[in-house]
Amino acid sequence: MNAKERYQLWLLSPDIDEQTKAELRAIADDPHEIEERFYMELEFGTAGLRGILGAGDNRMNVYNVRKATEGLARYLKKAVEGQPRVCIAYDSRHCSDLFAKESACVLAAHGVQVFLYSTLHSVPQLSFTILELNCDAGIVITASHNPPKYNGYKVYWSYGGQVAPREADGITEEIRAIEGFKTAYKPFEEAIADGSIQMIGKEIDEIYYQKTMTLLTQPELVKAKGGELKIVYTPLHGSGNVPVREVLRRIGVTNVTVVKEQEAPDGDFPTVKAPNPEDPNAFTLAFRYAEETGASVIIGTDPDSDRLGCAVKKTDGTWAVLSGNQIGAILIHSLLSSYQSTGKLPGNGLVVRSIVSTQLADAICARFGVELHEVLTGFRFIAEQIAECERTGEHTFLFGFEESYGFLSGTFARDKDAICAAMLVAEACVVYREKGMTLYDALMEIYETYGYYREKVKSYTLEGKEGIEAIKNAMVLLRENPLETVAKTAVERVEDYLKPECTGLPRSNVLRYTLSDGAWITVRPSGTEPKLKLYIGAHETTGEAVEARLNDLMNDMDAKLQTLLGL
Repeated sequence: MNAKERYQLWLLSPDIDEQTKAELRAIADDPHEIEERFYMELEFGTAGLRGILGAGDNRMNVYNVRKATEGLARYLKKAVEGQPRVCIAYDSRHCSDLFAKESACVLAAHGVQVFLYSTLHSVPQLSFTILELNCDAGIVITASHNPPKYNGYKVYWSYGGQVAPREADGITEEIRAIEGFKTAYKPFEEAIADGSIQMIGKEIDEIYYQKTMTLLTQPELVKAKGGELKIVYTPLHGSGNVPVREVLRRIGVTNVTVVKEQEAPDGDFPTVKAPNPEDPNAFTLAFRYAEETGASVIIGTDPDSDRLGCAVKKTDGTWAVLSGNQIGAILIHSLLSSYQSTGKLPGNGLVVRSIVSTQLADAICARFGVELHEVLTGFRFIAEQIAECERTGEHTFLFGFEESYGFLSGTFARDKDAICAAMLVAEACVVYREKGMTLYDALMEIYETYGYYREKVKSYTLEGKEGIEAIKNAMVLLRENPLETVAKTAVERVEDYLKPECTGLPRSNVLRYTLSDGAWITVRPSGTEPKLKLYIGAHETTGEAVEARLNDLMNDMDAKLQTLLGL
């Protein structure tokens, strides 16, 4: 069926409500918009669903959410013995609460026991709840840090991480078997009355808070000195506001100023272009608050509170917005140093990072005698490493991170956790403050000790059907015409992650180039957004040298990719 035929199917179906049909009738004279909404069905994968809100096959709406949940319910009934158990959370985006409730109603109709959060909650809390309540799966309604027009539907499995390809493929097969728009459905009040949907909240939050606080390495120092630390925090209109502030208060970090304009949940995210703590512009209001209060550190979390951004004040009074790699390096060094000084560093400790994250982590781990594993991008691969640690006992998981501002310590949650990361950043601030240092001073000390490892990232956003095709074509051309030099430096090794025999990791649409001087370049399409992503890393003896090297590499690779993408 082509896009026009799918469009007519929606208009003529008695199962589609009139408000949705009115939205579709409004685009009757816009063939391009019809094509965009109906040229494909919103794809379900290991990242679940993510797309622009609206009517149509290629949009996020109640019909696609119900179908995805119907597929999940059918798969669970085949994969799980007895009554399946599923927990559901949602963030502050438009329709998140509606999609969460609709998902619960479909699951309840299939006899699934549903645990639904009564208020917006974060991704890490959902991951934690799966394990705490012994659930078989979990759903969180979020589009993370995407612009306001997006929402998403992420599925987690019994191990607390996002579904692996096997489960995703099985759910997709069930979704494709659904005829039309009909799904099982139990009215919400009926499901509440018979107990098939149970509302959860504070009682689970309390357990999560208690376990999170056990991850402090120097709790007595933080309790005694934490009140002297001045922090500005912005939840960027998302789900982090309550849990981040509560955890900080409980550990003794009580001098926290919240950016009022960004405190309340708001799916329009009116104060930012995108609610992304990776973007320094997201801290514009926070900088003003920090100057007014005399704060030395700013932290921010995205709408589903799985990513943490951080800015720190330098001795000259200016601010440094830290990259995800820099935050990761500081936390690794701080944690390992504290474990070592307190005699708690295990002999089989393990740190895990993604393939596009800083190799500074490798150098730090080597100094402390801690093993480091490299995994594909996507925090579920870090979750798999945690599960393997618990299964074999060969390693003790200490920390995992991705350059995209995702961090995790502990094993009771299995996805990146900005609530835990906020606590660990605050602890690091207190620890270094006792030494007369800021976090920026600590970072400079790390560079002086291990060398100047720096990285740059650039994304090429190409929305719509044409954009997806351009990204696919660029990856094909890169494979057909392997790079021989970048910035006049020979490419020493090319790793194609579609060939797992070459990398030892699962198949993934990723190309990595290692240059003769040790610099590296990685190119990959985003798994959650219409983007092609370019990552570059280098290692030099001075900050000036590494910045110059990165600029040369970025300029050359940017020109190459712009040509391939037709920009």
